[in-house]
Amino acid sequence: MEIKKISKIDSKSHVAFVVNTEKELDNTFFTKDELSYIKTQIKDENKLIVINRLSKFVFVVFTDKGNDYKAYQVARKAASKLVEKANELKIKDLIISSTTSTIVAFFEALLLTNYQFLKYYTEKKENSLKNVGLVAKITASELSEIVTVATATNIAKDLVNEPVSYLNATQLANEAKKLGKEAGFKVEVLSKSKIEALKMGGLLAVNKGSLDQPTFSILEWKPTKAKNKKPIILVGKGVVYDTGGLSLKPTPNSMDMMKCDMAGAAAIMGVLYAIAKNKLPYHVIGLIPATDNRPGGNAYAPGDVVTMHNKKTVEVLNTDAEGRMILADALSYAQKYKPELVLDAATLTGAAAAAIGHYGVVAMGNADEKIMNKLKESGKNVYERIVEFPFWDEYNEQLKSSIADMTNLGNGMGGAITAGKFLEKFTDYPYIHLDIAGPAFIKTQVDYISKGGTGVGVRLFYDFIKNY
Repeated sequence: MEIKKISKIDSKSHVAFVVNTEKELDNTFFTKDELSYIKTQIKDENKLIVINRLSKFVFVVFTDKGNDYKAYQVARKAASKLVEKANELKIKDLIISSTTSTIVAFFEALLLTNYQFLKYYTEKKENSLKNVGLVAKITASELSEIVTVATATNIAKDLVNEPVSYLNATQLANEAKKLGKEAGFKVEVLSKSKIEALKMGGLLAVNKGSLDQPTFSILEWKPTKAKNKKPIILVGKGVVYDTGGLSLKPTPNSMDMMKCDMAGAAAIMGVLYAIAKNKLPYHVIGLIPATDNRPGGNAYAPGDVVTMHNKKTVEVLNTDAEGRMILADALSYAQKYKPELVLDAATLTGAAAAAIGHYGVVAMGNADEKIMNKLKESGKNVYERIVEFPFWDEYNEQLKSSIADMTNLGNGMGGAITAGKFLEKFTDYPYIHLDIAGPAFIKTQVDYISKGGTGVGVRLFYDFIKNY
């Protein structure tokens, strides 16, 4: 979909008026019968009113007043309904006129709702809506920023929706290179030999059962006048497919969705794209350890002891707790940059999804409370809400091993937290862990949130860094 700012409404076009109240409508645009119909629909509490003028359609879309996060979310939902109706009516070109304060969120949701992943269909039934003209109080730069962030989110969705038959670890790294070239950030990809030289034991262990090579991608955006002297580092779990390894997953509602286990990596790639394209004045580094997790002939096994990048040893109790193994090496590697802050995004635990479902992101960490509060505020701004879990040291008791420095799994109680505490052992900097297992992949579309990969994390990280 292409969106551009225009100066006035073309009377021959399909038009949507986005308003808070009936009083904001231009009565000269409507006939008396149309105004009467609108009033009747308002009494019935309809938020999307459709007027058929035979040669064109006129829409009236009602959103809520205010600038709080709830009003923005109402605007996003209203936009999704408009897109669905426009596509149902086979509309290609649409003009939208609005004076509402939530128009930014509205337009963001237009782009997110119209997303489709059609690559593997023989017959591609594309949405009809292709062009939107905007008559609103919004600058060209503001509009460009919205489009870029939504595009970045849709890029992340594409990556998550790709099957491992196409998107193995090497191809994921190639996609990062393509995005870097387009947006202007640097990408370095470490091959297996380099990973071996760095002694990233966690990543190498998970990769042992695979025929494909692992990769470790370093994405960097460093503007000449960055506001931060030390980098902000974003780490994304890049398990391009997770069978569970020898601790094999069941197929229904589990392994059948495990192409999404690199959603954290997709979020990091997407947000680096948006940050670089919009030239945010912050030094940001993305780290993406990537592999699949398979039960091949030489696969790592329960009972193995793995020496990690930081030389700590881990007793493997479950090979399906693989995400933390590869993230741990990346978090240890991040220490070389002496970062100001490190955040990771990972589809890490079913425990996080079980706790809060698809409705939010589980967060925990040792960073300053002000930083966590900023992240929560960004979560509200983009409606990827943060639920902070405790990060008490008592959870470390569950990770004690009788033969190694630690185990890779707790006792089942507080599983999302013990995973986070495991990761903390590989950090020496302010750190926040985000478990996106719940919202990363959904089976049915919910308003503007796409079926399949949702792109969760891109807008959250972008808003957080923009307002850092």
